[in-house]
Amino acid sequence: MAQLPGVHREFVRAAMAAPFLEREEEHQLALRWRDAQDQKALDQLAASHMRLVIALAARFRHYGLPIADVIQEGHVGLLEAAARFDPHREVRFSTYATWWIRAAIQDYILRNWSIVRGGTSSTQKALFFNLRRLRAQMAASADVEKTTLYDRIGKAVGVSSADVELMSARFSGPDISLNGPISGDDASDSAERGDFLVDDRPLPDETVGEDIDSERRHAMLNDALSHLSERELRIVRERRLAEDAATLEELGAQLGISKERVRQIESRALDKLRKLLESRV
Repeated sequence: MAQLPGVHREFVRAAMAAPFLEREEEHQLALRWRDAQDQKALDQLAASHMRLVIALAARFRHYGLPIADVIQEGHVGLLEAAARFDPHREVRFSTYATWWIRAAIQDYILRNWSIVRGGTSSTQKALFFNLRRLRAQMAASADVEKTTLYDRIGKAVGVSSADVELMSARFSGPDISLNGPISGDDASDSAERGDFLVDDRPLPDETVGEDIDSERRHAMLNDALSHLSERELRIVRERRLAEDAATLEELGAQLGISKERVRQIESRALDKLRKLLESRV
């Protein structure tokens, strides 16, 4: 096997030099680990299958993740397979472990390939790991439009064409940091992408604080209004709290008093409210 970038040469050499296990030897090692928790048996079983881990990890080297980390995740899947393997079944350990190794590697890639979390269902995983191959096969077989191609891929995998289009867009370019610089005539050298995504709305803590203060102000105002007489309360509501404020003449006509008297009552009521609110603050 060609040397994989980022993988220590001695590690690969040791994995390739590990002896293959005969069926009976493999069976005995699996029994010793399952029945007696023999750590040496587990180490020997895992070491003899590390070449399988490396071979499977190499298939996923084009996803932009460190191949050493991919191999490490595959080793985790190998150990999981060893913990679950039933040596009494008529199946070789390598056949059983392949599924667990591949599953561990795929889960690692899905978690780390992008900061945007994708779908984790079986169909979404199948779309993620088969989109490039299916797109290349179907695009090469016939000259089809993009929408038709997405529809065909979606039917093959079992997802909607919109899911295929979204996944294809994610493959089209890497994640872009909001702290990355922006080059252009309209931006200075120090400008970042995040500078152009400023949200002018108040921060959550400011919103909560404003809501709490607003509730307190309403409670204080309602309490202060309860100390006014019936006529004072009516004049304040009609003159200060109504959407369409009434005039002094209109209120005077309704109450049977002069507009000057209405003004005096209003002034007195407002002064009373001011003193009540100041005393509470």
